[in-house]
Amino acid sequence: MTQDTRQHPLFQPTRIGDIDVANRVVMAPLTRSRADEAAGDIPGSPMNIEYYRQRSNAGLIISEGTQVSPVGKGYMATPGIYSDAQVEGWKPITAAVHEAGSKIVAQIWHVGRITHPELTGGAEPVGPSAVQPKMVAYTRKGKVDMPTPRELSVDEIRQVVDEYRRGAANAIRAGFDGVEIHGANGYLVDQFLRDGANKRTDAYGGSIENRARFALEVVDAVVAEIGAGRVGIRLSPVTPSNDIQDSDPQAIFGYLVQELDKRGIAFIHFVEGATGGARDLPGFDFAWARKAFRGTYIANNGYTREMALQAVESGAADAVAFGRLYIANPDLVQRLKLNTGLNVPNPQTFYTFGEEGYIDYPSLDKAA
Repeated sequence: MTQDTRQHPLFQPTRIGDIDVANRVVMAPLTRSRADEAAGDIPGSPMNIEYYRQRSNAGLIISEGTQVSPVGKGYMATPGIYSDAQVEGWKPITAAVHEAGSKIVAQIWHVGRITHPELTGGAEPVGPSAVQPKMVAYTRKGKVDMPTPRELSVDEIRQVVDEYRRGAANAIRAGFDGVEIHGANGYLVDQFLRDGANKRTDAYGGSIENRARFALEVVDAVVAEIGAGRVGIRLSPVTPSNDIQDSDPQAIFGYLVQELDKRGIAFIHFVEGATGGARDLPGFDFAWARKAFRGTYIANNGYTREMALQAVESGAADAVAFGRLYIANPDLVQRLKLNTGLNVPNPQTFYTFGEEGYIDYPSLDKAA
């Protein structure tokens, strides 16, 4: 017998900054590599529209990572948000989400050093410092080692900050309800924060305040463009993803959380533990962050239905984001409400280029 929990707080409306949402279930950002790369990393194909439309039962959808410049691209066929054609491509997607009753924010990112010239049109990767990631990039020519990035100059840092600002402005033009700045998982914002990747000795390196400067300048630029109530950020204080580490996560991310709270942004989306892995890594107190940040706390990383219900009911989180479960269960909110079975995602189709494993997972009303 299924347990009907449709009156649980997880399924009740709330407000995330300036965005009213129908429930507290969030679709996490999911790179799926289905943009039109040949046309200029443009989204908006019929299958892209259908993918997001199917999942518009979430109170809030966070889009797949969308790069703010060609140099910010780290994977094949990921969409951008820097060209007029990309903006036009996103418009039918955001319209479909809104028509289905959900809200959607664009995750704006720059991968920094986690890329290869094969993916950036020949441009060399950039980062806070010339520290080579011990990683491989997946390109049309196969797996290749990532090179040592070129250290960004101060003038270039300012240009990148402006790319985030323009990305946020473009997101609003494209019909998004706001943006999530990708500050997690070892990409550019995270690289500046962490002393394992940031070896600078100028105003952007060394002290906690200096290493947080780039992240806060990005936040300030985006807030000035679209308003604090439509801005969130994703953080992963203890994840080792993409060869990233820090000697004292509580110190750097604790400072950052306090500064973000002062700015009144809509939400922080926390990856609790190792991204896609263990949740119990030491180094950062997420319960402290929940209390220190007065905006919406979105919890993420391996949440089950039971964990999500408990987190929201207890006040440990305001909302819960699901990633892989949303890949395989387009009607996830209904399945969580009814406590019914869940489809199992097929990892072999996560980053392929067709409809299989993208828009063909059955909903309850289509299940045999």
